[in-house]
Amino acid sequence: MLNRLSRRCFCSGGAAPRPWLFVGLGNPGDKYRGTRHNVGFEMIDAFAESQGIQMNSVHCKAVFGQGFVGETPVFLAKPQTYMNLSGESTGPLAAYYKLPLNRVLVFHDDMNLPCGVLRLHDKGGHGSHNGLKSVIYHFRGNREFARLRIGIGRPPGQMDPKAFLLQRFNATAQERIDVALREGVGVLKLLLSRGLTESARRFNTEQKYKHIRLQTLPT
Repeated sequence: MLNRLSRRCFCSGGAAPRPWLFVGLGNPGDKYRGTRHNVGFEMIDAFAESQGIQMNSVHCKAVFGQGFVGETPVFLAKPQTYMNLSGESTGPLAAYYKLPLNRVLVFHDDMNLPCGVLRLHDKGGHGSHNGLKSVIYHFRGNREFARLRIGIGRPPGQMDPKAFLLQRFNATAQERIDVALREGVGVLKLLLSRGLTESARRFNTEQKYKHIRLQTLPT
């Protein structure tokens, strides 16, 4: 598949679309499947399934898949390094494919957004997210890569945030996440056809109103 993709992407005449690398952050193994900290993995899986891309190889310490959406080449990765070392996979992947950081998009959980609310940004900080800290470190401190933030809400009461992240969603929260995954797939397809700036502007406006609607509701 890699050889076919390379020939189609890099060896064809004319101005072929530049590839994107989508990276979902999470922890490997059944122990962490379905937990709040793993929604980045879930977004990769949802997008791969929607486009018929097989996540059936291992590359740069990540479960890996590749394909085309329209004419645009897409690389999909789920680092298997555990969350706090995500950059050990993401950095080498971007380097291997010689991708500028403005063609890298990282999906990650975010406690600062209500459960099921998304945001698409062209750059940003790490927001105390250890996976993002690792990615930034392995990009040599460069933060100029895009992020799809996936809201998981905040822990209730005095609950330890670490315990909250490793907890599975209840039924109400899972319903919101399922909707968010579908919305995420939609904006990713829009990004690949219309570009990051336009898709982020339209999508974030929609999500702003969703944020207002959901922020006071219990999960």
